[in-house]
Amino acid sequence: MPQATDVAAVKAYLMDLQERICAALEAADGGARFSADSWERPGGGGGRSRIIENGAVLEKGGVGFSHVFGDGMPPSATAHRPELAGRRFQAMGVSLVMHPDNPHIPTSHANVRFFIAEKEGADPVWWFGGGFDLTPYYGNEDDCVHWHRVARDACAPFGAEVYPRFKQWCDEYFFLKHRNEARGIGGLFFDDLNDWGFERSFEFLRAIGDAYLAAYLPIIERRRGMPFSAEQKTFQEYRRGRYVEFNLVWDRGTLFGLQTGGRTESILMSLPPTVRWGYDWQPEPGSAEARLVEEFLPPRDWLEGVN
Repeated sequence: MPQATDVAAVKAYLMDLQERICAALEAADGGARFSADSWERPGGGGGRSRIIENGAVLEKGGVGFSHVFGDGMPPSATAHRPELAGRRFQAMGVSLVMHPDNPHIPTSHANVRFFIAEKEGADPVWWFGGGFDLTPYYGNEDDCVHWHRVARDACAPFGAEVYPRFKQWCDEYFFLKHRNEARGIGGLFFDDLNDWGFERSFEFLRAIGDAYLAAYLPIIERRRGMPFSAEQKTFQEYRRGRYVEFNLVWDRGTLFGLQTGGRTESILMSLPPTVRWGYDWQPEPGSAEARLVEEFLPPRDWLEGVN
């Protein structure tokens, strides 16, 4: 007998998560506040975008909640799941990206989401997905180890194999194939999670959603006072270009949002405020900028020998 799903409980958790994350990041920034922008989707549903800009720490950040529904699935969903064709669907989630001003503080991204497709006379098709990942501009081993330790500890109650499996999935997903380069130093990524049953899967989603602040806030505090130069800011903008490339070319969530008629401003709120491309630009050999690409971005086990 299929386990009952509690869509209302998922929605309540996601809306509360958005509020908690915004409050904590406002406190960490100490300057700017999040604005709130509610929107409706003509095809069904809507959401609430929370945006912070020009803060003491955060140059731009967005924490969005959305709950959209409709009678038909977009091509991005049915291409790989033909059994979803002809079903009405609901998709809800919280997605966030933080772009700090200081290049020594990494950009962070997190997302937790739930999807359900239903049709009369058939069992619902549902799953959870999400994760979080870190995109540094200047590599720091302590930050990378801390980020992955929090990820591992969040996964630990669900089995020793969960962290390495979802860590590898993250490394493979956040990869710019056209550059043959990782977007950052990874974290966790999972999708189509339903084989644990609804209650256990929902519990895992909450563990990942709740772990984001524990992973990111200590890094902000360690790096916020570090001085940086105009040249380092320029390098940050070059690397932000890679972030934009991934989101617009490869990210499935972006494609799903655009193909379902989602609100473009909210879908693209993850893009950084300033970005730079230079023809065949390369960092100086042996520099800290070169070390990022050569030593930090290639996937590795950040917790080898770490308790």
